[in-house]
Amino acid sequence: MLLIDAGGCVILANSAAENQFGYDAGEMIGLNATALIPDGYADRLATERRRHGAEIARRAVGDRGELIGRRRDGSDFPVQILIGSSKSGLVAVRTGGLELAFAAEHDVLTGLPNRLLLGNRITRAIILAKRRRHRVAVLFLDLDGFKRVNDSLGHAVGDRLLQSVATRLLGAVRASDTVSRQGGDEFVILLPDVSGAPDVAALAEKLLRAVADPHDIAPNDLHTGVSIGASLYPDDGLDAETLIKNADTAMYQAKEGGRHTFRFFAPAMRERAIERQTVEEDLRRAVARGEFTLRYQPQIDVRGGAITGAEALIRWKHPSRGLLTPDAFIPIAEESGLMVPIGAWVLREACAQAEAWRRAGLPAISMAVNVSAVEFGKADFLAGILGALDDTGLDPRALELELTESMLMQHAESAVTVLGTLRDIGVRVAIDDFGTGFSSLSYLTRFPVDALKIDQSFIRQLGGDRNNAIVVTTIIGMAHAMDLRVIAEGVETADQLRFLSRRRCEEAQGYLFSRPMPAADFVKLIAQGVSKGAGESWGGRDLPYDIGARES
Repeated sequence: MLLIDAGGCVILANSAAENQFGYDAGEMIGLNATALIPDGYADRLATERRRHGAEIARRAVGDRGELIGRRRDGSDFPVQILIGSSKSGLVAVRTGGLELAFAAEHDVLTGLPNRLLLGNRITRAIILAKRRRHRVAVLFLDLDGFKRVNDSLGHAVGDRLLQSVATRLLGAVRASDTVSRQGGDEFVILLPDVSGAPDVAALAEKLLRAVADPHDIAPNDLHTGVSIGASLYPDDGLDAETLIKNADTAMYQAKEGGRHTFRFFAPAMRERAIERQTVEEDLRRAVARGEFTLRYQPQIDVRGGAITGAEALIRWKHPSRGLLTPDAFIPIAEESGLMVPIGAWVLREACAQAEAWRRAGLPAISMAVNVSAVEFGKADFLAGILGALDDTGLDPRALELELTESMLMQHAESAVTVLGTLRDIGVRVAIDDFGTGFSSLSYLTRFPVDALKIDQSFIRQLGGDRNNAIVVTTIIGMAHAMDLRVIAEGVETADQLRFLSRRRCEEAQGYLFSRPMPAADFVKLIAQGVSKGAGESWGGRDLPYDIGARES
């Protein structure tokens, strides 16, 4: 099989084609098609290309045509041609079995080469790189948030988005490069001839911009990012499998670095990849074995000192590594699809605990539960909330869900409806980590929420950075103007608490009051009561807030 671009040059020739035409490995790349076709047949090739122009625009595979090929030794033999839909309108030439060969080596949805054909091309690129002493680059790309598109808009829209991304990628690379779809929302790009890392980095930046532009998938303008990892031959691998694997590893590092970014492979990443795989396997067992537990951190009335609520925070009782905090496993849970069952467990456990405290006659407080973007994007999200409340008997007014502003903006249109339903049944909603995302104030006014939680990064800098003080003051003022409660996270000093009190921040939580604690210790804290006001000293270890200073 040959691929000939619109300019008439060979950009792909597999080993069978080279054998048939009598050339050595790599010699056919760059040859003009006239060298492979007897005199008088070049016009026939151009005519076929024009005749099937409409097929190029609408199909991955067009009609066949008959032609004559010329071997290197001058002998002739019959061939067939096929018009494909790749950019520039490529012509595929083969001696027989054309449709079957194309289907076996290309992705059905996008028409791009599949992993089988990609592997062959990388192997051949390595052979040429050895001979010509240049480098080969492999880029592994994974779309950011694609599952959310499938879950919210359906697989048909998701497929069209993949096709749009494929077109963008093809438009960003050279004719000699290969864009391949590996499956799902993963793509791999082969750069068969690069001088070094700067060339690869420049292309990666171009790809990031190309994918980020809105995709017109009627009736929606969809936005998606892409995380990219890259490996280089011979630095990061000597064969196709290793280069792809290491590029994939670098891509995961890009994901962990904030998504929609780019990373080169480094040997240390391999160790992190192994560690991540181990954690994921352990996490799956933890879900099955019920190895999780909850800790509760009190939320305090700033003026009077009373406990107004508890935030439920998950911990993992790992059999060999001890008690693990969320930052050690939640990102992996979200990527591996385990966040939904874990989140469902947290919600039910927290609701059950809050109802148990109520039945025990303890003072009424709210229970705050964090919701991940993965959970919020599920079609049955509301059903899960209602199910947890029904099963535990908890009054919906005692539950407060914490959602980040970036999560709400990702689902801006649907969030208005979902939050409205939650308000109708009595569940309260707080926007968590406020100030760290990219909010649209027009949407913020439409979201039916009850509270804003100021991110702890702003609170911890109070007193050291005037700009942080301005931001915190502004958030409090804006929240009050919108009739919203304000909760400050990460309060650790009396000075921070006094600052918040003077600006009429209603609630606070942080190590100044207590670390997250087991349910039994939280009951003791409620029983002792909290009576210290904002103007008093909160520093001593003898205070009741210190009961949970050490987690166990």
